[in-house]
Amino acid sequence: MLFMHLCTLVFKILTLPLQLAELVGLYSLYKRVFPFMVYRITFTYNSKMNEHKRELFRSLDKFRPSNGDLRILEVGCGSGANFEHYPTGCKVVCTDPNPHFQTYLQKNMAKNDHLVYDNFVVATGEDLRGVPDESVDVVVGTLVLCSVRDIGLVLKEAKRVLRPGGAFFFLEHVASDRSSWTFFFQHVLQPLWYYFGDGCETTRTTWEFIENAGFSQLNLRHIQAPVTYVIKPHILGYAVK
Repeated sequence: MLFMHLCTLVFKILTLPLQLAELVGLYSLYKRVFPFMVYRITFTYNSKMNEHKRELFRSLDKFRPSNGDLRILEVGCGSGANFEHYPTGCKVVCTDPNPHFQTYLQKNMAKNDHLVYDNFVVATGEDLRGVPDESVDVVVGTLVLCSVRDIGLVLKEAKRVLRPGGAFFFLEHVASDRSSWTFFFQHVLQPLWYYFGDGCETTRTTWEFIENAGFSQLNLRHIQAPVTYVIKPHILGYAVK
């Protein structure tokens, strides 16, 4: 454990120029480049995770109201990597704190014209004040809780906007088992990963927050995803309000 902390310290020292850039505001320029990088990476990630996503989103229709179309709010939508898995006719509201995703989001909207797109709102997951209480059937968040500032508040907002009986769907990379080499490298590389991933953290035990969020029902699985070893540990499932 001491060796891990020493290695992490080395990487923290190596990122001092990035810390300084963030302090003086220069890092904000990266937020313009980040959406392009995510858009390109998404093709590879979706290909590797296709079966897991299909299995997860197959359950969306369980929450379709009997008197209308399924209403989905996607938090941290990015470039719209999940759209292809949503059932035909869904009404989708997208939110993301980075407005520069909109160009890539529109590309995926054009490709997935089986959906009805209601709006794109620039907002963090912690502050969805533009979305009324109990106004959606499903909230979706994939690879989002790794970079938000307050996981508990995001889940509280998700519950607020969900109708009774609605569900929060999630797919997240999480911290590995403490005895594994993956856990070691997650912590050592985290200082650099934070800047590369625009605030992404590899060391979060996100499942604990979801388990303690007060949902009435929880369907959660841990998997080893077929992706780079640092983010192999994933959780996926849905939680019912």
